[in-house]
Parts: sequence; structure tokens; C-alpha cells
Amino acid sequence: MKLNGLDKDRLPRHVAIIMDGNGRWAKLRGKSRIEGHRRGKTSVRVIVELSRKIGIRFLSLYAFSTENWLRPHDEVDALMGLLQHYLIAEQAKMMRYSIRLLAVGDRSRLPQSVRRTLEQVIEATRNNGRMTVVLALSYSGRDEIVRMARRLARAARDGQLDPDMIDDRTIAARMDTPEVPDPDLLIRTSGEMRISNFYLWQIAYSELYVTPTLWPDFREQEYLQALIDFQKRRRRFGRTDEQLVDALPSAVGAGGSKS
Repeated sequence: MKLNGLDKDRLPRHVAIIMDGNGRWAKLRGKSRIEGHRRGKTSVRVIVELSRKIGIRFLSLYAFSTENWLRPHDEVDALMGLLQHYLIAEQAKMMRYSIRLLAVGDRSRLPQSVRRTLEQVIEATRNNGRMTVVLALSYSGRDEIVRMARRLARAARDGQLDPDMIDDRTIAARMDTPEVPDPDLLIRTSGEMRISNFYLWQIAYSELYVTPTLWPDFREQEYLQALIDFQKRRRRFGRTDEQLVDALPSAVGAGGSKS
């Protein structure tokens, strides 16, 4: 089945997006940064909806990093308000279309009312199984790894874990995303060539796609182009082309997580 050149039978299972460029979008138009964030919220709705329609099973959105707490207070307050409004407005749709919401990051730093709303939506949608949306909030990849290391250290101290038995699966099970496969595709908007402390463990074998499009302008056509580009890739996971054809024919060019 095709959609503007997209093969729906070879989609990435998990797409992660670094949503960047709201402030620059606003500055270019003489608008406030807050207006850029409002426009970016519309892009979130569009991308979640298209992902659902075409069959993306997991979508991770880098919404607010730990470093973002350093921004001006009025901007942070506005972002928290937009987040809460989004959660309230979208809960009914999540239930209607069986979308589960998860969150990664340090929720304790979120305002109490926002945290309460987030937890309510997570609980309400926890049995939904058609699609999972993961919001990275107050999130840092390094912080996630530190917290994972502390969990391992406590388990070893308490005699629940033999340090010599620790492997990549042991670590993955103690990250923030044990129920979520590693991203097959990581998209970054705004043209910046960095991953900004996002999913440092999980993106070890993710395909990277960087677009100069600013997040508020990232809509259906830009998303489809990223997915089509992904389907042209040959995902080797360290193997040669010849080995890939012999051992992993289903992984040539497209979807499915390594995990």
C-alpha cells in the first residue's frame, strides 16, 4: 500500500522527534516565542494524527529538556500551560483511537497541576493498544542513564543482581522506556546537527534525519518525506551488505526495532 511514495508495509515501528525551532519561527515573523510554541503545538497534533493513520506504533516527542528550565520564567510558565491544555484537550481523542500516553523524565519538577493532569491521562490511557505516544518532559539522556546506574547499584548492593551478569538487556530494562522498542528513526527539525541529550542509550542504531524545516512548519508532507527517506536506508547493524541479505533480509531498507 502506497501513500505519496510511502510503503505502509515497511514503516519504522518507532519514530522519535526532536521538535526544534519554535523560537526561531516566531523571531522570523516578529512574533513572541510563546506564539511559536502555540504554533508548534498544532504540529504535534498533526504528526500524532498522521502517525496514527498510517500505522506508526510508537512516537516519542522531545517536548521539554532539563536544560529548558533555564529559560525565562514567563516562557516556562507558558510551555507548562500549553502542555496541560494539550493533555486535557487530547485525552478524549486518545481514548477514541486507543492511543496510550507515556512520559519519560523527571516529573517531580513539573508544576503540581501539570503533573496531576499528566498522571491522570497516563492512567486513563494505560490499556490503549493501537499506538503509544511518549512525551519526554523535564528529560535528559544523561540524567536517565544516571538514574539507571543508581537502580543497578541498589539492586547489586541488596543482593538482587550479580554485577557480572549485567548486559545491555539488563540496562535497557532499567531505563525510562522498558516497554518501548528503540527508535528506528530519529528526526530533528530546524537543521541543527546534534541530538541535544535525547535518548542517548536508545538511539544507538537509529537512523537520523535532519531537516531545516522549523517545527511549527513541520507538517504532513515533511513527515512523509522523512519516512520515505528512511525506507531508502539499508540498516546493517554492523553487518556487511552480503550478511544483511543472508541473515536479515527483512531489515533491508526499513522498519522494525533491533531490540
